[in-house]
Amino acid sequence: SLPKQKAQRYEAVKWVMVFAIGVCTGLVGLFVDFFVRLFTQLKFRVVQSSVEECTEKGCLALSLLELLGFNLTFVFLASLLVLIQPVAAGSGIPEIKCYLNGVKVPGVVRLRTVVCKAMGVLFSVAGGLFVGKEGPMIHSGAVVGAGLPQFQSISLRKIQFNFPYFRSDRDKRDFVSAGAAAGVAAAFGAPIGGTLFSLEEGSSFWNQGLTWKVLFCSMAATFTLNFFRSGIQFGSWGSFQLPGLLNFGEFKCSESDKKCHLWTAVDLGFFILMGIVGGLLGATFNCLNKRLAKYRMRNVHPKPKLVRVLESLLVSLTTTVVVFVASMVLGECRQMSSTSHSGNDTLSLQGMLEDVNSSIKTFFCPNETYNDMATLFFNPQESAILQLFHQDGTFSPVTLSLFFLLYFLLSCWTYGISVPSGLFVPSLLCGAAFGRLVANLLKSYIGLDHIYSGTFALIGAAAFLGGVVRMTISLTVILIESTNEITYGLPIMITLMVAKWTGDFFNKGIYDIHVNLRGVPLLEWETEVEMDKLRASDIMEPNLTYVYPHTRIQSLVSILRTTVHHAFPVVTENRGNEREFMKGNQLISNNIKFKKSSILTRAGEQRKRSQSMKSYPSSELRNMCDEHIATEEPPEKEDLLQQMLERRYTPYPNLYPDQSPSEEWTMEERFRPLTFHGLILRSQLVTLLVRGVCYSESQSSASQPRLSHAEMSEDYPRYPDIHDLDLTLLNPRMIVDVTPYMNPSPFAVSPNTHVSQVFNLFRTMGLRHLPVVNAVGEIVGIITRHNLTHEFLQARLRQHYQTI
Repeated sequence: SLPKQKAQRYEAVKWVMVFAIGVCTGLVGLFVDFFVRLFTQLKFRVVQSSVEECTEKGCLALSLLELLGFNLTFVFLASLLVLIQPVAAGSGIPEIKCYLNGVKVPGVVRLRTVVCKAMGVLFSVAGGLFVGKEGPMIHSGAVVGAGLPQFQSISLRKIQFNFPYFRSDRDKRDFVSAGAAAGVAAAFGAPIGGTLFSLEEGSSFWNQGLTWKVLFCSMAATFTLNFFRSGIQFGSWGSFQLPGLLNFGEFKCSESDKKCHLWTAVDLGFFILMGIVGGLLGATFNCLNKRLAKYRMRNVHPKPKLVRVLESLLVSLTTTVVVFVASMVLGECRQMSSTSHSGNDTLSLQGMLEDVNSSIKTFFCPNETYNDMATLFFNPQESAILQLFHQDGTFSPVTLSLFFLLYFLLSCWTYGISVPSGLFVPSLLCGAAFGRLVANLLKSYIGLDHIYSGTFALIGAAAFLGGVVRMTISLTVILIESTNEITYGLPIMITLMVAKWTGDFFNKGIYDIHVNLRGVPLLEWETEVEMDKLRASDIMEPNLTYVYPHTRIQSLVSILRTTVHHAFPVVTENRGNEREFMKGNQLISNNIKFKKSSILTRAGEQRKRSQSMKSYPSSELRNMCDEHIATEEPPEKEDLLQQMLERRYTPYPNLYPDQSPSEEWTMEERFRPLTFHGLILRSQLVTLLVRGVCYSESQSSASQPRLSHAEMSEDYPRYPDIHDLDLTLLNPRMIVDVTPYMNPSPFAVSPNTHVSQVFNLFRTMGLRHLPVVNAVGEIVGIITRHNLTHEFLQARLRQHYQTI
């Protein structure tokens, strides 16, 4: 009901906030990247010089202790941050997916969460764990999106701004969608992929206007990060050369190799097979990780919090020892590539090639050779990915197999411990090793000299990542944008589709598995076909807790303190002797008057239209109105509503609206007919009680104070808890008129509505409650998210078959 000018200002402020969210998300990414790079370079510089010295002196154990000292310290700090805010553990994508699906996960979008997440992930990545910083970037962006437009935080209570905009769950959810997309865009330099990720994986409730805002937010995040990273690393401010935290570099065949092509039609067959294998590997990864997660839930989480820290340190210790020993013992010395590149390469390509060449490790190898295992293990994960994508030198098949196996097992063990951790980069690195292994085998044993190893590494990375997370549209676009090579669109898309279909045959994606393990009632995109055997009446909850249009304070407090429902139907009872009740009690009289005034009849509607038509100049219309009014019954007589009421159940003796049900009542008395008028939220009832909005029985309901919308939403999003309120100053016999504050026209369905229609309405409109109203306007039940979960529908379907 905003005026046009205010509505335009509201929209303009929304665009400004979306831009600010993108910029802030980019700055969070810059902070994480800068310190990860700083700590990692410090660690590897110290340890590498130690290894080179100890190679001659024979004190490699000292080098291992130095590496352990760095890694254990960083991981310990990351675990401590998770102890401060437990929801900061993991990637955060399952939690954000739940939030955007309509489930409020406690603490998931708090300021403390983003601080612990951003600082924790830089310590866990710098600590050498097989985790990425891209997943936590998505969570961080979502928290920025939730918090920035509110201009308040529970962690900074003293800082208050009078910012009256965006005080609703829908607005907040839209900003969280934009923030999550900005996180993807900052992580991969993929603004379009970020928008599609938010649409595919995240947001359940989407509208056309949101698409443009989310893309704008993603662009702002990408170019903010790009601007600062390019300036800091290359000193060329404004050149925009590093689009994301993870940059795949430019895929380009060597000019000296005339047979080389990025990919050919023949390679598509191999890509499909790689997609199948990637799906199988992803399903195996998810199965193992699910078993580990269940074990942790049973044996680690119930114990003191220190046990979680010790588990993280154990994983770090094992990972560090494996990396060190594998690099020193299992590697092979391979010949360095002498391929020269043309001098007119772009600055970013030259920087990428220098990065690839500078990250080569020569541990225990003679001149002009390098240690292939150390090159993969003794580098940051992004450098190892670039090695597999762009290193012209060969990696031994044995080295690649061992690297893949060790990385697969350790990253599976690591995902789920109490540190902030992403899964994108470990999955990409694991898959890239698998793809490079396939390319080596095809070149060595089948003699396919035309294939480009980097392409197979990229397709392997896509296949494994797709098999683990089961994303299709957004992941395709993210990988295309990251490679900056549109010709890879078809092979990436085919590989991801095949990997998803193969993996779905065995289990769900990793994020869905973790959502299910937490017991969150997540709504899928659609129900199964067989669920249409059920109707709304089969799944609704008929045992209602309701309030009346005019209710005593003692009744409201009792209802709020004895239930945990988020909303309550506002109803009136259907009685045959209403006039007698109206004489005896002011409260009942007000309720019955409200019902009579709010029920729309055809005769009443025609009367209203006839009166409005009298103002028309046409004499014919005026005559028709006069004739119609003359034939109407006088309003004093018993109307159609009263006739309908008399045909219903017999009146209930001595029943007052604030009486509790008696055990002696029959089923008809306990579940008596109730005319439905609207829904009122728990938060609204609590606000009315806190502000003393009520009137006494001796007064008219018009004397009750009126609250504006701004006053009703002032405490959003943390409304007071009914158990914490001191209501001693309120007279329990006072009456609250809830009708000005209820939603008089919520979405409702008939008892005969198919479950698929109920599900689509519930999900697409972002509902939390769906009343079931019969043909004569009586509420017969209510449907909540719990009634639409897969497990609940399956149980109801089994009951349905048994009754048949």
